[in-house]
Formats: sequence, structure tokens, C-alpha cells
Amino acid sequence: MTGARRIVVKVGSSSLTTASGGLDADRVDALVDVLAKVRDGGEREVVLVSSGAIAAGLAPLGLVRRPKDLARQQAAASVGQGLLVARYTASFARYGVRVGQVLLTADDTSRRAHYRNAYSTLDKLLEMGAVPVVNENDTVATDEIRFGDNDRLAALVAHLVHADLLVLLSDVDGLYDGPPGTPGASRIAEVTGPDDLAGVTIGSAGKAGVGTGGMVTKVEAARIATAAGVPVVLTSASRAADALAGRDTGTYFHRTGRRSADRLLWLAHASTPQGALTLDDGAVRAVVERRTSLLPAGISAVEGEFSAGDPVELRDLRGTPVARGLVNFDAKEIPQLLGRSTRDLARELGPAYEREVVHRDDLVILVPRLTP
Repeated sequence: MTGARRIVVKVGSSSLTTASGGLDADRVDALVDVLAKVRDGGEREVVLVSSGAIAAGLAPLGLVRRPKDLARQQAAASVGQGLLVARYTASFARYGVRVGQVLLTADDTSRRAHYRNAYSTLDKLLEMGAVPVVNENDTVATDEIRFGDNDRLAALVAHLVHADLLVLLSDVDGLYDGPPGTPGASRIAEVTGPDDLAGVTIGSAGKAGVGTGGMVTKVEAARIATAAGVPVVLTSASRAADALAGRDTGTYFHRTGRRSADRLLWLAHASTPQGALTLDDGAVRAVVERRTSLLPAGISAVEGEFSAGDPVELRDLRGTPVARGLVNFDAKEIPQLLGRSTRDLARELGPAYEREVVHRDDLVILVPRLTP
């Protein structure tokens, strides 16, 4: 961990705010003190994925708890995001460090051009010595608020920026084999793979009540990051300095895989399918086993309302999702394509229809290969 040069740190709402809402300046400053020291004059790079926008906007709007309706969540995010970044700007300024706000949605990172732009922005901020402060664009994004999962966002950002380490900070100092604080519960120091968590009961929401994440989302984020080749440390915000110095604290998740194609990780874990295409058995084998593009001839049904470029789910005849991809046609165009060859379609409808419904470069498999 001490050799990690580019580090993504994620901090949750409960580590930055009071239970009633509003930023806790002392907590923010304490975190920034640690991160500024980690940067060590620019030798190490830090990307901060920060929750807290909605929580920070509660008190200023006279809300006593996180609202359940989307409109007030977005209003709170609108007010709180500015307060959150202003607080980080002032705190990092004590060390002569600039910050840059980067607001992302899943759509920004599953589409090819948007993905390249997101990477370029973050990489350039780091190159210029700034600390990117990343959050989901809660003011306008609906699915992101509904999931409320900045842990997953942090895992995907770690992959996006080619990080050497992901640190997930919470109000609990690690993953336990039982409810923390109960007799007999002990901290799990290391996780080398999924088998290490067999039989472990993982809790849900945090106790502070201002965020929506919990240990479940953190373990899932660790699974995503480690499968993509990024090791993960899970600990409490109060022990961030120990974790970043490589001392024994929290839970260390070992890498379980290697880096995959960048956009495909986002497509698999961050996109929300806008519809579904049902594939016949031959098309399933072609897509899953041979990793080919999806052609119109292999599609037997379409559902949902989507536009060209949207993510869609690919299902087998039993309704089981087998893949996800970015579709090249609008939903209303596809019924006339079902079961037909691209050559026939080009002859009847024009050359624009002599192409894949989903190109293999824009497709991720959700099930293992059917044969070795």
C-alpha cells in the first residue's frame, strides 16, 4: 500500500456531516489533513470520491432528515453540492492545493465519447496538481440517487484512473464477522477472495442515517475493484492515516483479477438498461461463447423504449440476462429487423441497416462462457 502512487479515497456522508445534516468542518479538515500529507508534495496523487451533497443540504433547507421523495433529494443535492465543494476548496487551500469538482453519471461513462472525456478530465487535473473531488450528479440523475451508491462509483473511478489502491472510509473500522461491538465479533483483516466471506453476515445501512450506503455496498465495491486489479482497504475515516501509511487497520481486499476494457466495467456495473432484447439459442451461443456482435437474425423479441446508444439487456429465451450492450437502433426500428439477415435489410431498407444491433466492442457478458 505504501508503494501506491495513484490512490482513490471514498468518504461517506456519515463521516463528513452531523446526524441532523450540515457539514462538520472539523471532520472535513481532519480528512483533508490526512490527504494533503499523503500527497507528499505531489509524489502521490489522490482522487477523492465524496458523498455528502444531499446530507449537507438538509439543514440549510430546514430538513430534519434525508427526504424520501426525489424532488427534495435533488433540491438538497443542489444546495449541498456547492457547500461541500466550497468546504473542500477552503480546507485544501490551507496546503496550497487546488480542487476540481467532477460530477458523473453512469451515462457519462458507459458511452464511448463521454468515457474518454471523463478520463481525460480526471487525468489532466491530477497532472496539474489538483485533487479531483468526484460525486454522482445527484441534482439531475435519478437512478444514481435511487441507488445512492458512491462506493460503487469509487470502485469504477479507481478503474477509470488506473489507480493503484482504493480506500473506502466509513464509520466502521473494517469488515467484521458479526455485528461490530457485539460479543465475539472480530475484524476480518484480509480477504483474498469470495470464499473468505462465506458465512459472513454483512450489515446494511450505516447508523448515522444521512447516507444510503452500508457495508453491503462497500463489499460489492471491493469485489468490483479487486476483480479489475485494484486492491482495496476498508476502514473508518478516523483511521485513514493508518490505512494510507500501510499500518494494520481495517480490512484489506486482495486483487482477484486484472484490468479489463475500461468502458465494459462501467457498462456491466454502472449502466441502467433501458430495454431488453431476447435472443434465440444460436445467438446466445454466438454472443457468449464466440464473443461476436449481435445481428438482427438472432433476435426474437424486443421490449422497452430506448434510443440508439442506450444500454440494453440481452436475454435468452428463458428470460435470463446473458449480456448487456449499447444498441445501434431505436426500439421502434427493431421489430422490422427481427430474424432477418443484414444483407436482406440493406437491400430493402438501405445500407444503414447492414450493421450489428449491438457491436461486440460495446457488449459485456454477464454469464460465464458455456464451454471451457
